[in-house]
Amino acid sequence: MRIYVCGDSTAASYTEEQEPITGWGQVLGEMLPEAEVRNLSRGGRSTKSFLSEGRLQEVEGEMQEGDLVLIQFTHNDTSDLVWRHTDPWGSFQNNLSIFVDTARQRGAVPVLVTPICRRYFRDGVLLSSHDDYPDAIRTLAKMKGVPLIDIYALSYQHVAALGDEESRKLYMWVEEGVYPAYPKGNRDDTHTQRQGAETFARMVAEKLRELQLVG
Repeated sequence: MRIYVCGDSTAASYTEEQEPITGWGQVLGEMLPEAEVRNLSRGGRSTKSFLSEGRLQEVEGEMQEGDLVLIQFTHNDTSDLVWRHTDPWGSFQNNLSIFVDTARQRGAVPVLVTPICRRYFRDGVLLSSHDDYPDAIRTLAKMKGVPLIDIYALSYQHVAALGDEESRKLYMWVEEGVYPAYPKGNRDDTHTQRQGAETFARMVAEKLRELQLVG
C-alpha cells in the first residue's frame, strides 16, 4: 500500500541541515512500516496554491486502487495573500473536493485530516485556532462520505493537557546556539520538532488503524 500525504509545512519533510523542524508526514512511515509513505507536502502551500502548481496532477497517474490519500491543509488557506487564501465554506471546500474526487477516480481512498492546533496559550489556557476551517473539513467529510481524522481535536486536547511550558517541547521552541539552522534560537507555535511530529504522526497512524484503512 502507498500513502500519499498532501499538505503544508506542518506535514512536510525537512533535511538534516534544517533540524530540528520536522513535519508529521516526514515520520508517518515510521509509524506505519507496512506502507510506503510518499510525502508531497510543501511549506507555504494552501489547497489553492498546491493545486495551481500541479502537485496533485504530478502523482494522479501513479495512484492505484487501495492507496490512501491524506489531505491536510488550512494554515495557508487562512492567509490574506490572494494566491493562497480560500474561503472555508466556499473555495476551500471546493478545492478539498478536487483532492477527494481525484483520489476516488483513481480507485484510491481519500482521507480528510484537520490541521494540528497552534500552540497559543493565554493565562494558561490553550486558545482555539484556525477559525471555521476545521469545521468546514468536518462538514465536507460528512457530505462526501469521506473518512475523517480530526487531528485538530486530538492535538488540542493533548497540548492543553501538557500545558504552556511542557508543550513547547513539541513545537519549534529552540534555545540559542543549539542548532546551526537557528543560531539565535526560535519561538514558533505552529511548526513541530521531532517529538511533536512523532506525537501527531502517531495519532494519524492510530486513527488509520481504527478506521481499518491500514492493517
